[in-house]
Amino acid sequence: MVNNPSKAVVGEAPEIDPSEFNATDVAAIAHRLERDDYANAFESLSDWHILRSLAFKGSELAEPYRHLLDIEAFDEC
Repeated sequence: MVNNPSKAVVGEAPEIDPSEFNATDVAAIAHRLERDDYANAFESLSDWHILRSLAFKGSELAEPYRHLLDIEAFDEC
């Protein structure tokens, strides 16, 4: 479990290990994204990249929050 997953990320496209996240971590990320609860845009991008990476890696944890990602059917193919 990562205490604050958004703080552990460096760079635009973080390398995410889904095993480092639990449902509570992902729900907190999604809640921040839904509320747009950030001091600046870079913090929101960090959370968005985490959620997006989890979704692309097939993590079931991201499934309830896919609506936050606006992923097109052929995105990044």
